[in-house]
Amino acid sequence: MMNLSLISIGEDFGVGSHAQAYVNTVFLLGSVVSMVPAAKFASIRGMKKVFLLGLCICMGASILSILSPEFWFLLLMRFTIGFGSAMLAVTSVAMLTYVFPVTHRGKVLGINTTFVYLALSVGPTIGGVITDTLGWRAIFGLIFILSLGAAAYMVRLEGEIIPMPGEGMDWSGSVLWGTMIVVLMMGFVNITQPWGPYLVIAGTLLLIAVWWHLRHSDKPVLSVGMFHHRLFTRSCVAAFLNYGSSYCIAFFLSLYLQSVGKMTATEAGIVMLVQPLFQVLLTMKMGELSDRMNNKIILPMLGSLVTGLGMALFILLRVDFDLYYTIAVMATCGIGLAMFSAPNNSLIMSSVPGPLKGEASGMLAVVRQSGMMISMSMAMASIAIVMGSMDNLGPDTLGSFVAAMHMTFTVCLLMNILCFILCAIKISPDTELS
Repeated sequence: MMNLSLISIGEDFGVGSHAQAYVNTVFLLGSVVSMVPAAKFASIRGMKKVFLLGLCICMGASILSILSPEFWFLLLMRFTIGFGSAMLAVTSVAMLTYVFPVTHRGKVLGINTTFVYLALSVGPTIGGVITDTLGWRAIFGLIFILSLGAAAYMVRLEGEIIPMPGEGMDWSGSVLWGTMIVVLMMGFVNITQPWGPYLVIAGTLLLIAVWWHLRHSDKPVLSVGMFHHRLFTRSCVAAFLNYGSSYCIAFFLSLYLQSVGKMTATEAGIVMLVQPLFQVLLTMKMGELSDRMNNKIILPMLGSLVTGLGMALFILLRVDFDLYYTIAVMATCGIGLAMFSAPNNSLIMSSVPGPLKGEASGMLAVVRQSGMMISMSMAMASIAIVMGSMDNLGPDTLGSFVAAMHMTFTVCLLMNILCFILCAIKISPDTELS
């Protein structure tokens, strides 16, 4: 919803496009920081309680976002909204997985993913219309209203799901995890800065420390035993590559349609409906189809192949704007992502035993959001390498902007090829799903 408001936000606070990208980046950072601890906390204290807590955090931060006096304050609130939304992400999938049997899991997660894509499909359009008519601050008012409605509905639901009642919370591991994520991701986001590589090195060392802690802690914030399940590990890596290659599409296209295509925010939002529309129409069917298939790797494998084709077609975009070609490429990517998402999510959630499904849901959310972070990092790095900055984006620099797009989508294509190879690796036929 925020992509088409970035230019307006930049004009209000006097910041360029490179800084504008942080509006999305800090949201993702806040979510990745809290996902693993939130998943563990929800398994101990109750998933419904944590879901409601996340909604309350989103509501409070949304009100404060409306009142943002400075750009740094808006970024802080976006980080906080990401923190709260992580609690929604890790509990929603886990609750569905606990309630429905494995034979219906693909269909159920397909429905869940369909509604996610439905929100993504209408989000840019609604965000663009609100930005053009009421201003970008009104978007946070809508977020508050939607969160309030969701909270009112959840309060009425009876029961609670507590997979690990009475187990202790690994607070030291949670802090170590959060610190590692912040340092590592900020290093990737700023990799072109002189100090960026040093943050990546420091983050890698912290990652090693986190792994050591998880291996030696009695009750770790994340059970490393999950990664002994080959299907779980491969599916998580495949999800990371898939989201890492596709998330930057919306960022680049929102700018491409408005700068090269000369569209308004509303017009660009309508065009950007194409990709998520195909995802909405096909995801549920793909989830149902995966339930009926013996080899559940086929759909994610084909999905990564089709998405890779879309990335290859994106590389052919030029300064000479072609609306119909752009729409066709977006449709191709939408079909590929629909084929991949729900079947792969079902594989992840079905490949670990019951008590670990809450943490598996958290890990699924982590690989998704961290993939998105890496995707934005690649976009920002390409912009920095080719253009130096997007602060001067205009008629004279459109060629450089398109070149930065080509560089990013080339890397995205390679990631999809790796995802396809990973999905194509044969899994033992006696692998049990739970």
